[in-house]
Amino acid sequence: MAAKVDFQLLSIGLRRMGWVRFWIQTVLGIVVVGVLLFNNVGSSLARNSERALGLGPGLTLTTLAFFCLLYSLWQGWLIVRTGRALNSAARPTRGETGRLLKRGVIVDLLGLVFSSVGYQSLAGSLFVQASMQAPGISIGAGIAAMDNYPITSLEMLSVLSNTQVLFAHIIGLIFSLWLLQRIYRNS
Repeated sequence: MAAKVDFQLLSIGLRRMGWVRFWIQTVLGIVVVGVLLFNNVGSSLARNSERALGLGPGLTLTTLAFFCLLYSLWQGWLIVRTGRALNSAARPTRGETGRLLKRGVIVDLLGLVFSSVGYQSLAGSLFVQASMQAPGISIGAGIAAMDNYPITSLEMLSVLSNTQVLFAHIIGLIFSLWLLQRIYRNS
């Protein structure tokens, strides 16, 4: 009887944490997609988009981290399904559940690597651009003001998208590690 109660509690915990992880990562993923799409459309419309060449590698790595986030979302859904299955007669083994969670940890770590390197690329590009700015404010300079290389809001949005995907992978990693600890706690 005690084993049935343990399985019910584990099932409830897996389902709840799986849903929390899934929805937090989904909301952050929607923000990332919106910002990346806005950045792509906005940068193609910008007059002086050739000066932001250093942002390309950072945005590429952010996009790769987003694809890892999509896989992590799928893993979150599988965690919810596993939580439901634990409360049924055909329950998965501890090893199967552990492998599912470990795959989620690996994907979130890979996403963290992509987004961290992408963040360094974006921050380095914006630092170089900021260091090329002339001191002071050029008011009414017209075309000459573009030689000042101001950092635009589109460039800041690219950093925002990267930090959102970074945070989403951190959330996924925390939840996966906590669930792994919960599954192997009684071993």
